[in-house]
Parts: sequence; structure tokens; C-alpha cells
Amino acid sequence: MKTDLTDTTASKINKALVKARRAIGTPAVGMVLTLVIVTDEENAYDALKAAGDASREHPSRTLVVIKRVSRSPRDRTQSRLDAEVRVGADAGTGETVVLRLHGEVVDHAQSVVLPLLLPDAPVVVWWPVNAPLDPANDPLGALAQRRVTDTYACEQPVKELAARADAYTPGDTDLSWTRITPWRSMLAAALDQVACQVQAVEVEGEEFNPSCELLAMWLADRLDVPVRRTRSAGPGLTAVRMDTDCGPIVLDRADGSLATLAVQGQPKRAVALKRRDTAELIAEELRRLDPDDTYASALRYGVERLKQENGGDAPAKGERDAGGRNAGERKAVPAPVESVAKGPAAEATAEAPVKRAAAK
Repeated sequence: MKTDLTDTTASKINKALVKARRAIGTPAVGMVLTLVIVTDEENAYDALKAAGDASREHPSRTLVVIKRVSRSPRDRTQSRLDAEVRVGADAGTGETVVLRLHGEVVDHAQSVVLPLLLPDAPVVVWWPVNAPLDPANDPLGALAQRRVTDTYACEQPVKELAARADAYTPGDTDLSWTRITPWRSMLAAALDQVACQVQAVEVEGEEFNPSCELLAMWLADRLDVPVRRTRSAGPGLTAVRMDTDCGPIVLDRADGSLATLAVQGQPKRAVALKRRDTAELIAEELRRLDPDDTYASALRYGVERLKQENGGDAPAKGERDAGGRNAGERKAVPAPVESVAKGPAAEATAEAPVKRAAAK
């Protein structure tokens, strides 16, 4: 059931929600949280579709805030709020309100959203694109327990990671971190199977992929060993190689769906490691509303080095240097994360180069 409201108010929207619930025979509110999506008209459809799919696991009231651009000076001085209320089959398992803000009300979106929040329920704010540099101090972000951004949608993802680290507040998270959850789980499980000492790690993936950088920083932070970041043609993350005193451990995913796990002394195994869509990522983030300390630790590891050496990755496979040699035939170029690992942790490594995987 859809209800269109033009030049309306938050009070009228609430009344329309109650009326729509009664019309479809579900007057009770059975939702567990409020999801606020801040986006533009271009990306609203995809974000709303992902939120609708995620609502099957997390019934929620979804508020989509679209800030419309006023072309003339006169329009910018006239405030107007248009809303589209969706309940029932048109809104998944929850309720959806699409808010289109015009004029001066664009700068006061929190005053529109606040009366529409579910009482005594957590609030999550998600920016699919154009997230603020400091989400916690954003007027809408200040209303939420969790704030979700996506550095992959930014023009300069690695620099955006540095900005996220500088402004990090407990409750912040990023979908680039969520994308590597299966990789982190698989690598941790592989290390649990062997009693080996990790000496060095190589992370291979697309050049401007923040998930690759986050995985490299997480490994460097948790294992306290040098981590080298190399480039590939993708898609996304393609391989992680860990050098241990028992032999290499390799997790290789060349096609973006099926990976191969190779552990020294064991047969190779095929593991499902497909690239997940946005609905799955949002559903995962809505499962936990407490601060993600592991993300914070990985994000803060080596961010200053990323700022200083942005773009210093090793050459992609198949590239040739000025002398015509294949990239694989020359010495690896130190990557940002590798340089970071050569800080205090590397000094300790020089004295005792072998580190246990479970050291941290």
C-alpha cells in the first residue's frame, strides 16, 4: 500500500503510517529498529531495494532522506517536504517512508527524521554515497547508535580510509570492512588448523579497493608481521599468501566466487567465497549494534602511512617495467601497509623474526 503526501509534515506522515497499518490489518508495530538512508535521487532505488531485502531478516522502519537540489534562488528559500509512505508488500516486512526535502529544510533533515523514529528502538544511519567526513558529528549521524558508510563508493577510497580513522567514533563502520568478513573467517580458520608461525603476508587485489587495504591492515595488526600489498586485475580481493615455518598458506580467489585454500601438507580445498551484494552486507551490519573494536584497531593501523605513500603498491601481474622485464621478475615495491609494518612491530621482528599467529 502506497500513500503520496505533498507539502506535508512529520505529524501527517505519522498519521498516514497508522492509517495504512490499520488498512492492511496490522495495527501493531513489530519492527526492531529504524534504518535511516541518506542518499540522492540517483542512488535511492538501489539503496531502497537493498534495505527491503535486508528487512526480511531485520524488520525495520526505513526512512529514506533525499535532499533535492533547488535550481533557482527563489526555490532555495521555499521549504517543502514531500513523502511517500509504503506499508505491506510494498515495504518488505517493515515500513518505508521516502522523504524528499526541498529548499531550506534540506539543512535541517534531522528535524524531519526525529519525530518519525520508532520509540525505544535502535537507530542506524547508512550513507550509500557522499558520506560526511565525520559521521558521528553529522546532525543525522548524531541520532544513531550505528553509522554505516561505504568508502568503495568514494573517488579516492584510500584517502577516505585515512579520514575515517581520524574521525572514528565508536559505532562507526564501513561496508568495505563488511565485505572482508568471509576472508577474515577463512584465514583465521586456516591458522587454527596448523601449529605454525607466520613470518610474512601478501595481500593481492584491485588497486583502489579499500577492502584490500583493510584486510592488509587487519593482518598486520593482528599478526604483527610485515604485510605486502600487491595489485591484480581483480575482481576485488584475489589472494592472500601467508609464509609460515611450515610452508605457505594460500587463499586464492581468481574469479570472484570460488576460492582455493592451500595449506602445506594438506590437499587443496575449494571454498565458496563469492562477492556479496549490498543487501547481504547491510543485513550483516544490522546484526550487531555495539561498537566494532576490531574494525577500529585495523582502521587505525598505519593510516598515517597510507596518507604519505598513497599509490605505492607493487605492480600488477603481467605489467612490465621500463627495462621490459616482467613485473614478477623484479623486486617487489614496498606497499603502504608493508611500510607501516616496518615501524615498531618490524623492529621487534628484526630481533625475533618469527611471530606466532595467535600472538594477539
